[in-house]
Amino acid sequence: MVLTEIAPIAGLIIALVFFLWLDLHFFARGREADFKEAAVWSVGWLVLSLLVAVVVLFLDSGTSAIEYTTVYLIERSLSLDNLFVFIILFTYFGVPEERRARLLFWGIVAALVMRAVFILVGVELIEQFHFVIYLLGVALLFLAYRIFKGVSENVDPEKNLMVRLVRRIYPVTDDFREGHWFSQEDGKRYVTPLFLCLVAIVFADIAFAIDSIPAAFAITDDAFLIWMGNVFALLGLRALFVLVEGLIARFRYLDETIAVVLAVVGVKLLIEDLVVIGPLASLAIIAFCFAAGIAASLYADSRDSDAQRKREERREEKEAGGGADSEKEKE
Repeated sequence: MVLTEIAPIAGLIIALVFFLWLDLHFFARGREADFKEAAVWSVGWLVLSLLVAVVVLFLDSGTSAIEYTTVYLIERSLSLDNLFVFIILFTYFGVPEERRARLLFWGIVAALVMRAVFILVGVELIEQFHFVIYLLGVALLFLAYRIFKGVSENVDPEKNLMVRLVRRIYPVTDDFREGHWFSQEDGKRYVTPLFLCLVAIVFADIAFAIDSIPAAFAITDDAFLIWMGNVFALLGLRALFVLVEGLIARFRYLDETIAVVLAVVGVKLLIEDLVVIGPLASLAIIAFCFAAGIAASLYADSRDSDAQRKREERREEKEAGGGADSEKEKE
């Protein structure tokens, strides 16, 4: 592990727990978060994430700080895909706005635990069997191909194995029972739709972890840096959800951008024994990919808006011309 000093690591973990509590306590205690509050929290999480990079820089090296930042950037971008799935699940289960933030919080906590397990297992496998690196590279290229072709993950709750299993074991209430996970009625334990949605979110998180963790290993094999990059990419997800829920459709080339990034890191894994691509070069390439994808999306959105405005202007001119012709005929 790169960061070998116990005290700084313990300090980061304590700070992490504190901010998790702060997020849960102030961001959404059973109420709907507003846009301004979500924006403040999003900026706060971004600043905190960058401060962690500074801490890594002083405790270890500039290389480690760049590796952490690159992992954070990759995981942050991939987390946007999570938001599409969350929107689908919230809509399917009919989760009220004021219940969504709490649901996201516990889904993120579960995701952090599972990703820690995946990272530790991945590090051990790579140390014992170097060829696993090449398998991860091939897996990333295959995933990039699927995303580029529009083959999305199956998020249909009706086909989710664990959701179906829970429904077989427990009856489901017909409402949310004031936000409770379970309800005791007539001597029977019921689960609420809120709990079913949490189950679906947790297992969607597992699928995303399987996709995203290999991409992090293309940047560094340090488990702590990978986990911290994942942690701070996920922690701002609740606030980010409020910000982009209505805007995410504007970024039409998000999937294509993610596919390109995954392909880049997949190739990096496959050729790492032949060509050395440094952390700074990796960060620059990935940042350029995302900047290009965002710019292309905004340009396409602006072009479509201009075209729509021109069509409306022509229609108004045509209607105005038709009205003038009618007046002449009357005269």
